[in-house]
Amino acid sequence: MPFRILTVNQISARGLARLPAERYQVGPDVADPDAILVRSAELSPGQITAGVRAIGRAGVGVNNIPVAEMSRRGVPVFNTPGANANAVKELVLAGLFLAARNIGPAWLFARALEGDDAAIEAAVEAGKKRFVGFELPGRALGVVGLGAVGVEVANSALSLGMQVLGYDPQLTVQRAWQLSSSVEQALSLEDLFARSDAITVHVPLNDATRALVNGARLALMRPGATILNFARAAIVEEQAVLAALDAGRLHAYVCDFPKRSLKEHPRVITLPHLGASTGEAEENCAIMVAEQVRDFLENGNIRNSVNYPDTLLPRLPNTTRIGVANRNVPNMVGQISTCLATHGINIADLLNKSRGEYAYTLIDADGAVNETFLAQIRAIEGVLAARIL
Repeated sequence: MPFRILTVNQISARGLARLPAERYQVGPDVADPDAILVRSAELSPGQITAGVRAIGRAGVGVNNIPVAEMSRRGVPVFNTPGANANAVKELVLAGLFLAARNIGPAWLFARALEGDDAAIEAAVEAGKKRFVGFELPGRALGVVGLGAVGVEVANSALSLGMQVLGYDPQLTVQRAWQLSSSVEQALSLEDLFARSDAITVHVPLNDATRALVNGARLALMRPGATILNFARAAIVEEQAVLAALDAGRLHAYVCDFPKRSLKEHPRVITLPHLGASTGEAEENCAIMVAEQVRDFLENGNIRNSVNYPDTLLPRLPNTTRIGVANRNVPNMVGQISTCLATHGINIADLLNKSRGEYAYTLIDADGAVNETFLAQIRAIEGVLAARIL
């Protein structure tokens, strides 16, 4: 019986092509799905039927998915870190140039010019002084969040001749290897704000990052600074930014989240959520998420889940694979192993990984495993989901 994949939003055909038709039924009208692929649509717990084993987000942010509820149900939520990093990086750099050279106001000025060419030329000569900008080399860019996007932005800003400061207390070893050694470490957010001519944020929205850019931190910045937000709207305290712009402390605010109070402000450049809106990024995200969900459904492997640990175990031939999602409590592996032993089933290979409150176990067992055994595994207190692959 093929796996059933419900698509919400339009998912790139190149990504869906990674789900072969002989093994997968894919589409927006699939009933009782095994997995859901989504981009930006809001998913409520009620939309996610009991048979859903995985959710794949073709993008990075998962605010549109009830992750906490899925964790309690033993359902991994996948995203695609890095797949759209180049697209976002290019837009952040464009935002820096737009702000530095006052291109938005200058463009509006030029479009509003009237009269013949002689009159336009005269108006240009008289008005261009209003749009004098500045150059980027030598100025300091503060990068908050050094994940896939933040690292690319930091390295590219160095190539433009900027001094770059980075702040990320959760910097991974993988990203540290990718980050240029010329990026200077800020000791704190306050240190970063105080030493930067521009700040760009690349962090997820959560309780710790909400209003990360606020009035107190803006007051630390150098006069004439720029704020760039291509992450999430609520990371920046909107009213504090507007107050700093009106007071002349900030030069510009560039963001991807139009609001009524922002879109008419002469020092704000607001774009219609274009961060990952390139054909290449959409294809990359769709390919990556389709491959991750397929590997989970077929092999039980977890890669790039936001709620369960990365768990990758090569399959041994002539074995039956069992995948178990559970709460991260003592003796869980022991209870699962005892259950196997009771049924006379030998463990050929086993991998158990944990992440916060939750854990995941992959087992390759010698011989066949039946549903009676699986029911006993599911009955163990703390087991959230279990299946034979």
